Amino acid sequence: MESMLPRAARVALRLAVTTVAAMLASGHVARAAPAAAQDRLAPELRAIQHAAQVGQPTTAAPWRRVVAGSEHVRVLVLAASADPELLALRRAIVAAGGSVHYGYQSVRALAAMVPAAALPQLAARGDVRKVVPDRTTVRQTSAASLVQASTGAGAALNALAPHGSAFDGRGVGIAVLDSGIDARHRAFTDARGASRVRARVDFVTIGRCLPEGGWRAGLDLSPLVRPLLEGGGASIAAALAQPRVAQSFIDLGRGVGVGANRDPARQHERALAESSRLAATFSACIEAVRIAARAADPYGHGTLVAGIAAGRTDAASGAGPDTTGIAPAADLYDVRVIDERGLGTMSDMLAGIDWAIQQGRRHGHLRVLNLSVGADSTESFLVDPLAVAARSAGAAGLVVVAAAGNHGRNAAGQTVLGAIVSPGHDPSVITVGAGDPLGTSGRGDDAVAAFSSRGPTRGAWRYSNGKPWIDNLVKPDLVAPGVRLVGPLAGDVSGTPAGWNLLARTYPELTQVSGATQWPRQALMTLSGTSVAAPVVAGAAAVLLQANPGLTPALVKAILQYTAEPLPNVGVIEQGTGLVNLEGAVRLAQTLRADIGDALADGRLKAGDPLLAPGRTLPAATSTIGGRSFAWSGMVTAGGNRLLGGRALFEQWQPIYEPGLTWARQFTLRAEVLAANGRRMPMPAARARGAAPIGAIVETAAAPQRLVGAGVKLLDTLAPSPSTAGRVLTMPVQQLAERVRQGVGVTLADGVRWEAGGTLVADGLVLSQGFIITEGFIITEGFIITEGFIITEGFIITEGFIITEGFIITEGFIITEGFIITEGFIITESPDPAARFDDAFRGRRP
Repeated sequence: MESMLPRAARVALRLAVTTVAAMLASGHVARAAPAAAQDRLAPELRAIQHAAQVGQPTTAAPWRRVVAGSEHVRVLVLAASADPELLALRRAIVAAGGSVHYGYQSVRALAAMVPAAALPQLAARGDVRKVVPDRTTVRQTSAASLVQASTGAGAALNALAPHGSAFDGRGVGIAVLDSGIDARHRAFTDARGASRVRARVDFVTIGRCLPEGGWRAGLDLSPLVRPLLEGGGASIAAALAQPRVAQSFIDLGRGVGVGANRDPARQHERALAESSRLAATFSACIEAVRIAARAADPYGHGTLVAGIAAGRTDAASGAGPDTTGIAPAADLYDVRVIDERGLGTMSDMLAGIDWAIQQGRRHGHLRVLNLSVGADSTESFLVDPLAVAARSAGAAGLVVVAAAGNHGRNAAGQTVLGAIVSPGHDPSVITVGAGDPLGTSGRGDDAVAAFSSRGPTRGAWRYSNGKPWIDNLVKPDLVAPGVRLVGPLAGDVSGTPAGWNLLARTYPELTQVSGATQWPRQALMTLSGTSVAAPVVAGAAAVLLQANPGLTPALVKAILQYTAEPLPNVGVIEQGTGLVNLEGAVRLAQTLRADIGDALADGRLKAGDPLLAPGRTLPAATSTIGGRSFAWSGMVTAGGNRLLGGRALFEQWQPIYEPGLTWARQFTLRAEVLAANGRRMPMPAARARGAAPIGAIVETAAAPQRLVGAGVKLLDTLAPSPSTAGRVLTMPVQQLAERVRQGVGVTLADGVRWEAGGTLVADGLVLSQGFIITEGFIITEGFIITEGFIITEGFIITEGFIITEGFIITEGFIITEGFIITEGFIITESPDPAARFDDAFRGRRP
């Protein structure tokens, strides 16, 4: 590929790639900060600063409030510090007139409230990497179960299961971060009538119970809340009994009238008294709200999401159609991060991810994390808080499934590219778009839903020298049924329509389910969106882990992509590798060795080692579902913008399947644990039941190593020349898959590796291009692309999908340069304020 470029460009290209790789090798990428402190502030926060300077008004947002006559903001402060407790940063926030609410372990960040005037000072600190607002998160929402029949689950798997059993997710737990789960609904019982909802935590309530709703200054609540995030059942009172926690709960210099000349004993006494009072109020608030709640899921979204993943239908009850989920015997963990209006915050979502990671340590069977809610983000996956936390969850052994978003069309009806929401824009998660089954269980007429968000991802970042970076990663990874899916309807104890959830009461058409009796604890409703497509894949992941408990999260993703069925007429940035095919995925998973996790933990699994179970061979790459046969895609995405194929992907161990290793274009990151003594340690085995909580998870640049081994097929060569390489973006995946079956692509003799000099190569080819759009369009600096590469002020950015703001690729396709859903949003009294962001849940077809 490199040889196709002019010699001068090739030389410059090698220098640019080597420079980036050198940053990686030195570990600088994880800490690289913008040249100016102002660049560390998210665009919304910079807008506040600019408006204040010129005297212009700004629009309201939920994360902004006037407190004591001055504007304050709730933010997430991403840290760049070797201090495991971030003590200096916490003290600085309190000293500036702010408060700290959460200190996370899945991401080096603090949730805080600070005066807006203190933002420049905060951003200028050496231990601050980025400051972003605490953005709003929202839902991205017959004879047999349609969702099972259309994905190859349920009856299609019976012949594959051991005698006397079924592949139904049994023994695997799924954490659902959403608006709650109505555990009383019969969909969530087991065969004996016992609930399969094993634990519940409510971060919406915890957030509301913070002193003055989180707007009180002078507090550091993070040590007090830490036991809640660790999920061990420790109470606030028990946490306060620890002297260290009580001492740090309230800053001794603020809030209690303590001055430098006061008696130290009196100072300590008053601080503890104030701590006790606030803690008692906090604890009582949480308990009162829990008791008074009329429904576990007053909004109704999370219950249906959980039902799609793991709902169970009692066919003998006569209550209506079969709405069995993908993994109807899986356990569920209810993590409430969305309120009764369908809105949440990034800080609560991060807390939920922390909790799920620690529960996974405590209960070894919790293996899947479903994120059907998300936030738009202008940040790169490298620094976006939700993306970093999702990567940490994957490093801890959880399969993270995220909705792609419902922004595939604009108001004019044009197809929009580049609108994947966070954390779906992270390369490590399984990002799911929505397919439209058109109301049938057959797959032959399925298509990508018009509302489903398309790639590539458009998060931005700046190097320390000020040069820009745009992620441009291939997303989504898969599509799954996501239009008018039927599932459980959440209600209160009365079981009457008056006690149904907000969505059902606001949109009665959602409750018009053919054949449903709508009996108490058995009522049904419909929803559409990538938010209901994601749990299809989460349930599929649970079934795969039941079939082969040794699979790593990255291997689960690769199996699902490789066995997917490409839908006609759409490319990889619209459907990934295709429609999820659980029948084929289970057959492939069964051929692989079941001791992968243990072998990794013991250091017995190296690049190129056999991955197949003894005596097994890979199955035929075709499936038959509902009497219809089709070929698998035979492809996986890797490195953010690579297409790989070949049987070697599953015949030998590939390092890209290792938990905690993230390869995205020039970046290869490795997750580690930052211990209390400041030492960095490898991530521990994540499946040990009863294991101690994981400490702070940090990322560093991975050492030069092999990423993919010999025998794997590099499919970047599907485009015959740079002048046509951009067509790979929109070329139908069916055509790409057919070319793969015909042998197109380079079979690697030496694999893909980082060399010691910091260059990414595959059999001597410098991997610096990927797919390049070369149609001669003009980028913002005025340079014209004519020869397949871009030179911007001497910096080569040729690798990856290069797409400029507003560029129309083909008729009707436009690129979005990001959209900030919270900016300009004012909470209203409308019944469903979340609908202002997204109304795809109603399933309206264009």
